[in-house]
Amino acid sequence: MRLLINILWFICGGFIAWFELVCAGLLCFITIIGIPFGVQCFKLAGLVAAPFGKEVSYEGGFTATLANILWIVFVGWETALTDLVIGLVLCITIIGIPFGKQFFKLAAVSFMPFGSEVTVEHIL
Repeated sequence: MRLLINILWFICGGFIAWFELVCAGLLCFITIIGIPFGVQCFKLAGLVAAPFGKEVSYEGGFTATLANILWIVFVGWETALTDLVIGLVLCITIIGIPFGKQFFKLAAVSFMPFGSEVTVEHIL
């Protein structure tokens, strides 16, 4: 069931967010200083490709906060804004509400990815 929902997710807007993060990651890899930001973009792209069944927790420290400030200035606000807008559009319909909720979860992670831990939920 989770696979089917993730496929529907990718078709109904997940592709846009995934493509945005992949492009941002490739742009960040142009400079040596941007490589850690590019790595975060690709980690987020993996989460965006299939977000259902995954939980995100934040366990950042001082260095994660500093990195997140730089992230917000250069990459984070664009990706978070895209996730918020797509989430709001999807929440207009009843069927799109679960997808919109996932976009809101991704907006928070897209805004501050350093120090975030992604865990996979196990269904018993």
